[in-house]
Amino acid sequence: MPKSKKSLKNFTILFLIICLVTVSAGFALYYKIDSFVKTPSDSNAADIVFSIAPGQSLSLISNNLEKQSIIADSTCFKLYARMKDAGKKLQAGEYILSASKSPAQILDILLKGKVKLYKITIPEGWDIKQIASAFEIRESCSQTRFIELCHDKSFITQLGVKSLSLEGYLFPDTYFFPRKTSCENIIRTMVNRFQQIFTPAMKTRAGELGFNIHEVVTLASIIEKETGDASERPLISSVFHNRLKKNMRLESDPTVIYGIKDFDGNIKRRHLRMLTPYNTYKIKGLPLGPIASPGELSIKAALYPEKSDYLFFVSKKDTTHKFSKTIQEHNRAVRKYQLRKR
Repeated sequence: MPKSKKSLKNFTILFLIICLVTVSAGFALYYKIDSFVKTPSDSNAADIVFSIAPGQSLSLISNNLEKQSIIADSTCFKLYARMKDAGKKLQAGEYILSASKSPAQILDILLKGKVKLYKITIPEGWDIKQIASAFEIRESCSQTRFIELCHDKSFITQLGVKSLSLEGYLFPDTYFFPRKTSCENIIRTMVNRFQQIFTPAMKTRAGELGFNIHEVVTLASIIEKETGDASERPLISSVFHNRLKKNMRLESDPTVIYGIKDFDGNIKRRHLRMLTPYNTYKIKGLPLGPIASPGELSIKAALYPEKSDYLFFVSKKDTTHKFSKTIQEHNRAVRKYQLRKR
C-alpha cells in the first residue's frame, strides 16, 4: 500500500476514534448532568438563606451554591444553567434554598426571582415619617428618600392621587417585601392597597355627603387619631360631621400637633393659638390634608357617621370618651374627667 494511502487510512481511523471518544464523553456528560439536576444532594437538609448580589456572575453563584452545600457540583450546575440559557437571568436577592431540593428546582427558584420576603405591619394612625422610619429600620429603603417621594408632585400624580403629599394614602396593613426594595415599589404598593380599599361605592357615598376623596381621607385620619376604642369611631365621626354642618371649628388636638414642627409630646395653650393649615382651633372646616394613615374602619366611619346630636367629646382617660350635646355639659365632663373635679 502506498505510503500516502496508509497515512490517510491511519488519519481516518484516528479521526473516527476521536469522534467516538468525543461523542461518548458528550453522552457521559449529558447523563451526568441529567442525573445531577434531578437529584438533591441531601434530602434531609434544612432551609438556609442564600444571597445573590446585583451583578454576580453565574460562575460565582454556582461556586457559592456549592460552598454553602446547597448543590454538590458547581460545574454541572453552571453547565445546566447555560443549557437553559439562564446565565444572565438569575435575579439578585435573598432566597430560601435547601440541598433537599434538586438543582433543577433551585435554578427554577432563582430564575423566577422567588426571593425571601420580610413581613412588616404598618399600624393605623401612623404618619409618613413613622412609616418611613419603620422601613429604614428594616433596611428596606432610606427614610429620607421615602419622605421625598411622598412629597414629589410628579410621583404623586403618577399614582393617581390628588393631593400635595401621600399623607393618608399609605394604607396601614401587613406587607411582605424583599429586604432590598425600592422606596418607589413600597409606596406604590401601599397606595395601590388604599385604592383597593376605597371602593367605587365609597366614592359614590362621598359625593352624596358633598365630599371628595381627599376630604374623606382627611376626616378619616382625624377620626383615627382621636379614637381609642374602635367602637366609638362612628360616634366621633358624628361629632365632626355635626360641627361641620354648623360651621363650627373642629378643635381637634391631633390636627394641631400635626402642624407643629418637632413636637415634643406636650401640647400647650400657645400651640392652640398658632395659625397653621392644620390648627382646627384657628381655622374652620377640615385641615389642609390628612394627618395620618386611616384604616378601613375609620374611612367607613367618616362616610357613615352615627346619627347623633353630639357636638363635643372629652377623653375619660380609659380609651373611651364622654360625649355631650351642649358646651355646658361638655365643661362639666372636662372638670370630671380631665380636672378630676366634681
